[in-house]
Amino acid sequence: MTCYVEIALLVCDPGACADHEGPSFMSMVALVVDDSMLMRYTVCSFLEKRGFAVESATNGEEALAILSRVHPALIVTDMVMPKMSGSELITALKSKPDTAGVPIIIVAYKAGGFDQSEKRADFAIYKDIDIEAQLARALDAVLGNSEMQPPET
Repeated sequence: MTCYVEIALLVCDPGACADHEGPSFMSMVALVVDDSMLMRYTVCSFLEKRGFAVESATNGEEALAILSRVHPALIVTDMVMPKMSGSELITALKSKPDTAGVPIIIVAYKAGGFDQSEKRADFAIYKDIDIEAQLARALDAVLGNSEMQPPET
């Protein structure tokens, strides 16, 4: 059996762990919410390489629907989106006991000023500056796991 330790949880190669008896093991889930397909892809890819199972949504309404079936360890959200903005999503998250404590990283354009005005998020990064370096710093700040590396194959 080939298994990897990621984020203090056991992540198993699905084929190798199919006959594993005992509790089910899985990676931590991150929810990425952004109406930009490129930003979703960039953030999702970064998180997947670090052992996260990633769910994504294009706006806050879709994110809330996903949250009815998934309990993420981290939420990364854009602030300006159609249907439900990042600020409205954060309000909904903070109002529910099961999501109120989930770390939130906002992703915004520097000129938007959301990093200064949104005090309920745990960290803010800018879309127009090296995203991957900022995401690594944000993960370290909110989860203490920037040292995580992808599993070796």
